[in-house]
Amino acid sequence: MRKPMSMPVSALCLAVAFALSGCGTPAEQPRASESETVAVQTPVQAVLSRVTGGQAGHISTRKVTDNEPEWYEVNVTNGQAEISGNSDAAMAYGAYQYLREQGALSVSWEGNRVAMPDHFADYDGAKIATPFDQRAYLNVCAYGYTTPWWDWARWEQEIDWMALHGVNNPVAMEGQEFVWQTLWKEFGVTDSELDTYFSGPAFTPWQRMGNIEGHEGPLLQSWIDKKHKLQKQILARMDELGMKPVVPAFSGYVPKAFTERFPDAKIYEMPKWTGFEHETYWLDPADPLFDKVAKRFIEIYTATYGEHEYYLSDAFNEMLPPVSEDNRYADLASYGKRIYQSIQQAAPDATWVMQGWMFGADEEFWDLESIEAFLKDVPDSKAMIHDIGNDRYHVWQRTEGFKGKPWIFGFIHNYGGSDPVYADFADYTEQLDVVTHSENKGALTGFGVFPEGIHNNSVAYEFLFDLPWQAKPDMQSWIATYANARYGKSSPALLNAWDKLIDGVYSVRYWTTRWWEGSAGAYLLFKRPTTDITEFEGSPGDLASLDAAIMELLSLADEYADSPLFIYDLVDVTKQSVSLHVDLMLQEAVAAYQAKDIEKGDALTAQITKLVTQLDALMGWHQESLHTWLSDAAAYGDNKAESDFYVKNARQQITVWGGPKLKDYASKAWQGMYKDFYLPRWSQYLSALRASVVSESSFDDEAQQQALIEWENAWTEQTTIPAPVKPDNPVLLVNGLMMEVSR
Repeated sequence: MRKPMSMPVSALCLAVAFALSGCGTPAEQPRASESETVAVQTPVQAVLSRVTGGQAGHISTRKVTDNEPEWYEVNVTNGQAEISGNSDAAMAYGAYQYLREQGALSVSWEGNRVAMPDHFADYDGAKIATPFDQRAYLNVCAYGYTTPWWDWARWEQEIDWMALHGVNNPVAMEGQEFVWQTLWKEFGVTDSELDTYFSGPAFTPWQRMGNIEGHEGPLLQSWIDKKHKLQKQILARMDELGMKPVVPAFSGYVPKAFTERFPDAKIYEMPKWTGFEHETYWLDPADPLFDKVAKRFIEIYTATYGEHEYYLSDAFNEMLPPVSEDNRYADLASYGKRIYQSIQQAAPDATWVMQGWMFGADEEFWDLESIEAFLKDVPDSKAMIHDIGNDRYHVWQRTEGFKGKPWIFGFIHNYGGSDPVYADFADYTEQLDVVTHSENKGALTGFGVFPEGIHNNSVAYEFLFDLPWQAKPDMQSWIATYANARYGKSSPALLNAWDKLIDGVYSVRYWTTRWWEGSAGAYLLFKRPTTDITEFEGSPGDLASLDAAIMELLSLADEYADSPLFIYDLVDVTKQSVSLHVDLMLQEAVAAYQAKDIEKGDALTAQITKLVTQLDALMGWHQESLHTWLSDAAAYGDNKAESDFYVKNARQQITVWGGPKLKDYASKAWQGMYKDFYLPRWSQYLSALRASVVSESSFDDEAQQQALIEWENAWTEQTTIPAPVKPDNPVLLVNGLMMEVSR
């Protein structure tokens, strides 16, 4: 299996221009040996050894036991660096922060830049503490949009990344189907019935949350067994690093077959989620069976994976609670109290974790009185709310800090694993400053970042995980440090380009385009075609500033030719610019054909085809592609039949998803997707629109939509995996693309 996050760039690779050395993406260095890692290193030293390829031998750690908020301190004497702290997470973050400041290390999903000196200069660092006891990471949806095909090597890299970014409270959802399978069989559900219950690998998160049932299944036993083994490795490494993962608990959703085994149980048929054709079933917590199922789940989970402190149970993620009109608040209070009690009976010291997303996503139902009713009978010390969506909803303000319940403030940032380039550094800083100084912050205890998917916008996550330790960093100074660590050097010209990038793409809190008029897709190009796009008012950000930044970065390309990560970032922001210019051209092309201006429509269509084809070629520079997504899926299979099944699952998720509303929700700016999916789909539509003008007939949009649906479905049924094509000279491609969009 490929490793999406490469290991360190070799010194040889950094010394030779990428065009000659073949080091366009970071190369891999040997890991430190297992005996070296296990026998003589502390957990933090082991992390540093892995990410530097064994070059961190002159860094030691000293763990201090105290009751203070988490802190670290860095001191260097005679070339040897000592990282002190009262937790592994604090020391790992402190080591990484120091090495970034020295320009010695950058660790990202795109690759690591390693330039460790043989000798550190003497240094007396200040004691740095964080007011946030928890630093949480990952969204349950990431286990569908990013990790379904990961192996242990990839997970090990991600846990190392977590440690270096100070994460100590990750969401750990792998391996639970092994427990569910055991549990449901104990309650009489058969293997064949579970085949119709479990959803496919790319859709398990929504199965777990009760949104769907049996979608694109079944779930193969080999996948269940692999994830079972994987979760053991994940939890063992998290435990080694002192992390306290959030693991699953029973939230009430049961298989349809369960309702047939227990016809007298109080089970609700829940509303169909986002227009799906089938319903799911929720067991009332007041029914005696609820406690039995909940207790047994935790017992089996504990026997399988060990005891844990934090248990996630989301009963109403984008699902309306079944409440009576006259007893709404009493019903909600009963649900909250009984879900909490169901966890406590099996794990008395546990904390019930819930996402606050539902409170913001449906404010009409979850008014303040409803939220208070749901939480009021749960002891404050036994609850934890992940207020994950502050890039869209400010639930904590509406609830006055959740009325005493401990909670974690955070951002989702990424939705669906889609990858437009955006973030909002100023907004993140301002929001965190406001909440930490608010009189209504309640029992704020942590900070978190909860992306639905990763492998994009790594600068945003680097910045976000600095905030718990640095509060209000000076932006220009922060970018200078970031660039020096990531590229190996910085300069006034580079910082000027980054100033324009901040204006162009990094002052955008939420990418509104991706859910315009209820139609998903990161760009108009990525949405199923419609003539309605002529009404689109434009994407957020400043395209002129983005284009100016790209031209300035292009002027620095020779100077940074030995920096693979500089080239990566140049390609990434060019993708953003060209995709947005294509969106504008699509609007013009549709309008031209509607105005019966065939000449203009044809010219625009030709330009769109040229740009998208060239952009697809450029995106071969990035590690993420249709090839890698499908190859990883195929590699999870133990035979061709399994591999083909996984490939179809993978194809479906990033395109049609399921139901009438989620098409293109997980759209991807990948090589293979531009040329093989988005361009052909739009080409068919524009061709049909043109034909209606030529024939002087009315355009049958409904018929064309149906034709596109049939084409999409046929595309998802393919099991072929397109070959990757890496461009020889990405800088030349970027230059050509920018000249084309500016003419």
